[in-house]
Amino acid sequence: MAKSRSHFPTQDVLSSAQAAVRSREWEGPTRWTEYLGPEIASRNNGGAEGAATQTSSSSSQKGLNMQWVYQLTHVAEGLMAKMYRLNQILDYPDLVSHIYSEAFWKAGLFPNHPRICILLEKKFPEHHSKLQLERVDKLALDAMNDSAEVHLQSLEPWVQLLLDLMAFREQSLRLILDLSSTVITLLPHQNSLILHAFMDLFCSFVRVNLFSDKIPRKMILQTYNLLHAMARNDRDCDFYHRLIQFVDSYDPPLKGLHEDLNFVSPRIGEVLEAVGPIVFLSTDTRKLRNEGFLSPFHPRYPDILTNSAHPMRAQDLANVTSYREWVLFGYLVCPDELLRVTSVDIALVVMKENLVLTLFRDEYILLHDEYQLYVLPRILESKKMAKSGRTKQKEADLEYSVAKQVEKMISEVHEQALYSCDAIHHERRILLKQEIGRMVLFFTDQPSLLAPNIQMVFSALAFAQSEVLWYFQHVGVAASKSKTTRVVPVETDPNDPTIGFLLDGMDRLCCLVRKYIAAIRGYALSYLSSCAGRIRFLLGTPGMVALDLDATLKGLFQKIVQHLENIPKPQGENISAITCDLSELRTDWLSILMIVTSARSSINIRHLEKATVSTGKEGLLSEGNAAYNWSRCVDELESQLSKYGSLKKLYFYHQHLTTVFRNTMFGPEGRPQHCCAWLGVASSFPECASPIVPEEMSKIGRDAVLYVESLIESIMGGLEGLINILDSEGGFGSLEMQLLPDQAANLMNLTSRLSLPSAKSPKLSYGFHLPGYESYPENNNSIKMLEAALQRLTNLCSVLNDMEPICVLNHVFVLREYMRECILGNFKRRLLTVLKTDSDLQRPSVLESLIHRHTSIIHLAEQHVSMDLTQGIREILLAETYSGPVSSLQLFEKTAEQQTGSATEAVCNWYIENIVKDVSGAGIIFAPLHRCFKSTRPVGGYFAESVTDLRELKSFVRTFGTYGVDRLDRMLKEHTAALLNCIDTTLRANRENLEAVAGSMHSGDRMETEANIKQIVDMDTMVRFCIQAGQAIAFGSLLAEASGDVLKEGAPLIYSLLAGVAKHLPDEIPEKKEIRRMRRVANTVNVVGDHDFEWVRSILEEVGGATDGSWSLLPYLFATFMTSSIWNTTAFNVDTGGFSNNVHCLARCICAVIAGSELIRLEREFQQKQSLSNGHISETLDPAETLNYLSIEASIKSTMQLFIKFSAGIILDSWNESNRSHLIAKLIFLDQVCEISPYLPRSSLESHVPYSILRSVYSQYYSNSSTPMALTSSASPRHSPAMSLAHASPSLRQHRGGDTISPQSNVHDSGYFKSSSAHGPDQYETDSVGIRSIDHKNRNVRRSGPLDYSLSRKSKFVEGSTSASTGPSPLPRFAVSRSGPISYK
Repeated sequence: MAKSRSHFPTQDVLSSAQAAVRSREWEGPTRWTEYLGPEIASRNNGGAEGAATQTSSSSSQKGLNMQWVYQLTHVAEGLMAKMYRLNQILDYPDLVSHIYSEAFWKAGLFPNHPRICILLEKKFPEHHSKLQLERVDKLALDAMNDSAEVHLQSLEPWVQLLLDLMAFREQSLRLILDLSSTVITLLPHQNSLILHAFMDLFCSFVRVNLFSDKIPRKMILQTYNLLHAMARNDRDCDFYHRLIQFVDSYDPPLKGLHEDLNFVSPRIGEVLEAVGPIVFLSTDTRKLRNEGFLSPFHPRYPDILTNSAHPMRAQDLANVTSYREWVLFGYLVCPDELLRVTSVDIALVVMKENLVLTLFRDEYILLHDEYQLYVLPRILESKKMAKSGRTKQKEADLEYSVAKQVEKMISEVHEQALYSCDAIHHERRILLKQEIGRMVLFFTDQPSLLAPNIQMVFSALAFAQSEVLWYFQHVGVAASKSKTTRVVPVETDPNDPTIGFLLDGMDRLCCLVRKYIAAIRGYALSYLSSCAGRIRFLLGTPGMVALDLDATLKGLFQKIVQHLENIPKPQGENISAITCDLSELRTDWLSILMIVTSARSSINIRHLEKATVSTGKEGLLSEGNAAYNWSRCVDELESQLSKYGSLKKLYFYHQHLTTVFRNTMFGPEGRPQHCCAWLGVASSFPECASPIVPEEMSKIGRDAVLYVESLIESIMGGLEGLINILDSEGGFGSLEMQLLPDQAANLMNLTSRLSLPSAKSPKLSYGFHLPGYESYPENNNSIKMLEAALQRLTNLCSVLNDMEPICVLNHVFVLREYMRECILGNFKRRLLTVLKTDSDLQRPSVLESLIHRHTSIIHLAEQHVSMDLTQGIREILLAETYSGPVSSLQLFEKTAEQQTGSATEAVCNWYIENIVKDVSGAGIIFAPLHRCFKSTRPVGGYFAESVTDLRELKSFVRTFGTYGVDRLDRMLKEHTAALLNCIDTTLRANRENLEAVAGSMHSGDRMETEANIKQIVDMDTMVRFCIQAGQAIAFGSLLAEASGDVLKEGAPLIYSLLAGVAKHLPDEIPEKKEIRRMRRVANTVNVVGDHDFEWVRSILEEVGGATDGSWSLLPYLFATFMTSSIWNTTAFNVDTGGFSNNVHCLARCICAVIAGSELIRLEREFQQKQSLSNGHISETLDPAETLNYLSIEASIKSTMQLFIKFSAGIILDSWNESNRSHLIAKLIFLDQVCEISPYLPRSSLESHVPYSILRSVYSQYYSNSSTPMALTSSASPRHSPAMSLAHASPSLRQHRGGDTISPQSNVHDSGYFKSSSAHGPDQYETDSVGIRSIDHKNRNVRRSGPLDYSLSRKSKFVEGSTSASTGPSPLPRFAVSRSGPISYK
């Protein structure tokens, strides 16, 4: 309104406002269009005009226009909405103590000059000219004078609100007076429709005036008049004096209300007495339960399904909330009516269970304070008058005694209410919880009985609505005790579970009504159709004919009959498709009631009842009222359901609502199925927005969305909590507890000692319970807790899955999707949490078991939801192992930036840093016999063997899948490629020195060889790099073996397919791309013969290594390693089968790198020759020179034998008496090289170092060792000739495809037999190591030890480039000579 006038000059604005006020004062109901929504305004105005036309057309019958009553009731809502908004803008000022916040003055409503404005308010109603304001604050007054126009415009809408309040008071009072003086009867059983309209207007009038005391009326009026005088030459505004009188008469409001409503006080007293029985019934919980007022079946006769014991009373209970408000407001503004004999009891039962009197939304007044301040003095005055006039009046004694009772009641009921109101309502909530629960079950089972009992359903809904609202209206209320004047907070239990049950019961009842709405409409239509005949019969009775109705009344009755007869018949039709508007029927019936209840009418309600009641049936008015009520079940069922079952007012308590939900939902009495009701409440929150205040809609909608989001967050938090409770050591973890063998042995020993009668009962120091512990009764609680958590989890999942979407304005919340995201998000967080322990990485086997446990819980929940959670788990595991495009995996192409999941990245980085690189310096060594890495101290929380043995790596493979294996393998290859690059750099940098070393070695010049070796730069660093590469190769081999085992267990057909394909891959040089890809895949699951060779070969192919000619000097470089200082700190360990400083990993590196680089070098040389011939190989190349695997194998063998020859030479040349220990380690090292390499027979070292020496060395080691393995070959079946034959060294052809071996390779292999290991495996690994040693695919495992050769075997082989012959078998020499070149002292 202010915006529309902002373009006019100030004088025009003021004059137009005053003219509008004068023109709007007595226009009638049409002046209130601003306070009504567009729909209500048009409907009510149309109805008012129609009713007015009907009334004026009848000269003899003067009826009441009920539309004005309904309209003024809506106007009251609009006025209170405006006052509520004003309070929000002004930050809820304290008008009693005149305390105003900073926000009050910054709101822009009043001039920001507190001293002037507060003085004007305090001195009300004195005129501002008498206050000498210039002495108070001259500067503020001048500033107000300068900006008077601006402040006038900001205050104008609120001054208009005061004018509207004044006009509303006058029109409402006139209407209330008219109703009370002309309506014959206002008893609920005779004239309930007009009674409710009258009392609604009465209570709205009282509310508006009580609420007006909460806005700064005095300051608005006085400040506005001051500004008006400044702008209009000291002239007061036209309505100033009338508003002064109005505000002063309602200061305080109850003073004005007592005076204004004094004339209707007797009628109000009659009404309150009439509703007293229903109020008493509503407070009698026992009677409600025992007599079944809210039960659809008779409590004493369950076979009688329709309860007709108290139909009218049960129906009237729907209005009990209104009746209680009538009592509280009625006796507050009409205190004289308390002196009636029955009134004190009616007031007592209502006041005893209430502490506040709600005015509008969440605004309230303290009930008992108002009664003591404004009602009690009137009662005391009546008591005093009765006492003084005792001798003059016969009724004085009775009046005095009643007044005394009322005085006592008002004085004492406050104390009773403080301590009993919560208990009263709690008992009532329990009753409603039980009754509504039974009602839901009954109507779900018998839906056909819902329609006849629909009024009872409305009563139950209204009852529950009242109790829920009462609970939240009293949360946080602090009432002052009158005697002690101290504030006592009302104690409402935030953990009360009955609220959830009531919300759920109301929601389910409303859902039932909406589900069977067609049946209810059909029943109502059938009732109305039958009602038409009864009304027509009653109109034709002699009594009605004798009344001689006038034309208007007769016409209205005929229209009622026509409406009822024209109702469509529901038989044989789709009821839901029937559209029927019965508003005209209700309008006409109200018109009849207006006439027959008016004292001015010649035919009134009593005449009609007398004329029709003699028929023995229901009277005409009873039939009409019943038809009116049932017609609303046809076309206004939703509005009725909203009236009785809506909880939209809970919006104003939504913060308390959230608190109670969180305290009760997951408490002992909480029920997961209540979530629907708690969330569904928010759908009705936007209905609270008033059309008078447009900005309310966005705020309420935003708050409703935040409320739903907050509740969903709590629900999902509870869901996560339930899952995590089950997925804890006290949950399912307690059911999975397993003992290690030593723990089980200790527990068995302890148990056997406890079984002796003389033994004391020792404390269980091991932390495990004795057998049978679970069956003790006192230990059942843990199992019950698990069962309860599991039951609640499955219930919650089922409820969330079946819940309908929650719609709040344009927001739709689908709880199933929230549940899915919650479960999967919790799984992902749980995965990342259990990945690490407090100290370091979690063991893969433990991680796997934890993931299995969590997944099993999700699978339990999945059985109760209609969605695939397993697929989500797979997606998360995939995302945590591989997050790049899957297409790059399909194409086997390495992308520029290969991304992986955070979980895999963390685990793989840990393995690379702590195991392969050993950055923490934990002394990581590879133990060939145990097939794992060991450490001298813990790496994080575990020793290295706890996270690197085959069992743990298999768990890693099962957990992170092939993508995780690929990532770890790729990181190993990247690390190894960097180390191989160092070898390449060293070869290039020392090429001349290495060529000189090679020449001197071949010439046999010892001195020159030593001199050239000393020229090689950074040899020790290079040795350490090669050892690291060997560690990486060993780890890659373990990973491939674990991958193969997992594949064989999980997909044996795929494993056998790969194994079969790998044997028959063609040996082509160069290999096709597809063949190479297949060979790499087979190598990742360890189904090829030599994993290390293929692994290094793939690295060199990827990085383009071994391209330089200096790589031909590689065996000479490796041979020079025998002079490194690394040998000074090494020692052979028979328990691990390796050296103390991991030199045995150097052997793996040398074997793999020489084989791989030789293949790459020869393959590239062959490709270069092909390119030179322009593709015509047959013309330029001799077929004998064609590259094949046999020639490559021969070259690798030659290179390896060259390395053995020169290494042995360097070792023996550098030996002296003072340096013997290094010699032994180096000899064992060379023996390990011969054993590891599939290209060297084990006897390759015999031509350089007699095996009698090695046998003596091993015998000395094993005789000093505590290893319990037998050392003699005859004592172990592992060393029989047949067993030894199983270990004959295969050629490269054998692991390529098993084709027929050429005679040349037979010559190489004829005299070579590998000995199986006779030492090293510990007591836990004996069998597995023995079996693996027999396995053909594991012959590259370290198995050095005492040698055993059968007498029947001869050894002859050609050494390639060296072409040295070994002569006869070395075994006779072993029998003759027990010592070699080294003499042992």
